[in-house]
Amino acid sequence: MASQLSRIMRPDDANVAGNVHGGTVLKMIEEAGAIISTRHCNSQNGERCVAALARVERTDFLSPMCIGEVAHVSGEITYTSKHSVEVQVNVMSENILTGIKKLTNKATLWYVPLSLKNVDKVLEVPPVVYSRQEQEEEGRKRYEAQKLERMETKWRNGDIIQPVMNPEPNTVSYSQSSLIHLVGPSDCTLHGFVHGGVTMKLMDEVAGIVAARHCKTNIVTASVDAINFHDKIRKGCVITISGRMTFTSNKSMEIEVLVDADPVVDNSQKRYRAASAFFTYVSLSQEGKPLPVPQLVPETEDEKKRFEEGKGRYLQMKAKRQGQAEPQA
Repeated sequence: MASQLSRIMRPDDANVAGNVHGGTVLKMIEEAGAIISTRHCNSQNGERCVAALARVERTDFLSPMCIGEVAHVSGEITYTSKHSVEVQVNVMSENILTGIKKLTNKATLWYVPLSLKNVDKVLEVPPVVYSRQEQEEEGRKRYEAQKLERMETKWRNGDIIQPVMNPEPNTVSYSQSSLIHLVGPSDCTLHGFVHGGVTMKLMDEVAGIVAARHCKTNIVTASVDAINFHDKIRKGCVITISGRMTFTSNKSMEIEVLVDADPVVDNSQKRYRAASAFFTYVSLSQEGKPLPVPQLVPETEDEKKRFEEGKGRYLQMKAKRQGQAEPQA
């Protein structure tokens, strides 16, 4: 089973330099994933459901997309467990004047089917037919790995980002930013909870503000580490999307983004952590060339610890890229 979406990129999809926002691309990726997984989960007779986003694996922005280009987003179901669906999505950009197409993104998303009668009830997923036997085993390994990491992330990200008065330039406090958003009907599915793509777009927006404040240049999304959705966000909630710089290399910035939901119309439920992720940004000149990034100055013990953790993720990914490149040499 596969699905495809196509849309021309307009000025309100892009930054001042004409590059399409990473959040716009993430939102299109999630829409394609939601369509194909919801179709699959309703492909057999039984209780009707809607597929809700649980996690997005790391995705790299391989090539910039510009205003006037057409985005072609295609999704395919690659694995199903008893209660989840893995969807792999590719994004191509097409210059309709020249006909040239480029791969801009590859992403893996995980969805769970929620009952239309009770959105807190997770239903069973119809099995998918694999073209070869190894595909199921490979998918099971990916499923177990993401399940473990999602649980680990949920337990370690309970802290809150607090504002600091008169922070010094290049510190964590100087660039940290928050966005407060009231969840309205246009943000939600027909069943009253927020589209995952809407949340990701807001997360990318906050991460972009943090990056721009830190280096004061044009910035673009380079990659997004796994985005974990810990709990649903319902219509009427006030969400706070907070971002802070965690690590800088010579030419990249890692930004942690946390999403907290406050059910203001429901006194029975307290504020809770709804989603979390790490975004990586790069700084560009007016000609689109990478620029050096001002080095982050961690001040507190927690900031120094997060810096070292970010450095570990950076070195791990750098080694992985080099390992992938060596066989082609």
